[in-house]
Amino acid sequence: MSLGMLLLTLLPIAILLAMLIIFKKAADVSGIVGWLAISIVAFLFFNTSLEVIARSTAAGLIRSFSVSLIVATSLLQMAYMEKTGALKRIIIFVKTISSENRAVQIMMINIGFGTLMVAVGATPVSLLPPILVAMGYSTYVAIALPAIGYDSLCTYALLGAPIVVFVDIANSFLGKGNEITLSQAGQVFFMFLPVVSTLIGFCMLWIVGKWKAVKEGLIPGILTGIVITIVSYWTNKFDNLVVLTGVMCGMAVIVAMAIYLKLTGKKIIDKSKLSQEELEYEKKYSLLKALSPWIILIILILVLNIPKDMFNFLYRELKLPINGITANGKPLETRALWQAYTWIFVSIIVSFPFIKPKISELKETWSIWIKRAPRPVFAAAIFFAMGEIMNMSGFSMETGQFTTASMVKVLADYSAFAFQGAYGYIVSFIGLFGGFITGSEASTIAMFAKYTMTTAKNLSMPIIGLIIVTAGLAFGGGLASVISPAKLQNAAASIDRIGEENKVIRIAFVFSLILTLITSIFVGLLLWFNGI
Repeated sequence: MSLGMLLLTLLPIAILLAMLIIFKKAADVSGIVGWLAISIVAFLFFNTSLEVIARSTAAGLIRSFSVSLIVATSLLQMAYMEKTGALKRIIIFVKTISSENRAVQIMMINIGFGTLMVAVGATPVSLLPPILVAMGYSTYVAIALPAIGYDSLCTYALLGAPIVVFVDIANSFLGKGNEITLSQAGQVFFMFLPVVSTLIGFCMLWIVGKWKAVKEGLIPGILTGIVITIVSYWTNKFDNLVVLTGVMCGMAVIVAMAIYLKLTGKKIIDKSKLSQEELEYEKKYSLLKALSPWIILIILILVLNIPKDMFNFLYRELKLPINGITANGKPLETRALWQAYTWIFVSIIVSFPFIKPKISELKETWSIWIKRAPRPVFAAAIFFAMGEIMNMSGFSMETGQFTTASMVKVLADYSAFAFQGAYGYIVSFIGLFGGFITGSEASTIAMFAKYTMTTAKNLSMPIIGLIIVTAGLAFGGGLASVISPAKLQNAAASIDRIGEENKVIRIAFVFSLILTLITSIFVGLLLWFNGI
């Protein structure tokens, strides 16, 4: 494997990082530069035709719908709730929660509520920043916390569930007779949660108040990790509960923090800090009315996913493919009636009878959405396009084969060549790279899982070894949320502070490297424990 090809593969990524961190450019602007760099390298050094680059760009934009359209619909939902007064009512309620213990408040909102919402397809980086700013947190904290809080559990999100994508890819790779179930995969993925969940809690506390906050929040942080461990251990025992792990863990964290407050003599709800205006608004605007879009969304997602026949129909049968776009001729399976963006939009419409928006409020919703949405939506899409070009670089439409190894294969193969038996210790960094590019754990698995399993097989690992290293890849992809330019710009856009995400990415980059290193060490320990 040529070192030169590896350096050429890494060059566009280095340019992208320089744009983000050194030149402090916004994610969408940096994405355009990164896309140009990757396209030039693919064309000049990987024998990739302009048509393959164009088709891969188009395919990447369509593949991004699972992220970019969620960004669009989540921002629309937040603009709608803001302009109809629902968000103001929710903020008043959240202000009363654990006002005496910020550590508990952080765990409850960013891990508990954040995990619950991401599990049903909504995105915390759209929902939580406006709430956190209104509660007195800085814009820096409001952007950073939602991006990291739910990372350990996004593997189990109901829609776009990375673990579902993994099982499908793994069974296709392993072949008949060696198939694995959701429960078998979940029980391996689960083993990462005690360590990763607890450390994420401490990272959030450090972001808010450095070591002082970590010390003060030691018990809530550990308790959160324990609760997630217990609940996820139980849910991953049963196939039909695996994809409910995120929902149940989110709810359990909220309940556990409430119990902790009660036992420590603190008030769960304290209205003493509300102004007279806020108290009057609380009386005239029902909380259930304000929460109706989210309640409707949760009900819809549960109805569409818990019945196994319904899930199989929407995910495995009703794929709604788009043909004629990809360079290799394969259809792009949109699964539009299963994807979260469809049901976030539906939840807005269905909430009309409850919220009863005025025409003027709907017009204001459109105005603010059209101001906030385009740039973060484009950022999410362009990073997917970059990933698709990397995946298809070296492909020839004339022969239907790769004339050279793709950029992704170069990365995977060089990793195996360079690290050999220590491959497990670096696989999470490959996931971090994939998550950084796509902004999605599911897309990281789709992009790198096959190569990861191929590499593991070439290193003579048994099936359990394949699952462990791919779980490490997936968690690395999840941890990339806190440095994903698309997600951070989404968070910044929700509070009208685009550009401020660059302040977050510098410190978040350090956290992501530390957490990924620990995850990698854990992968190595699991392999050793299983005699691999």
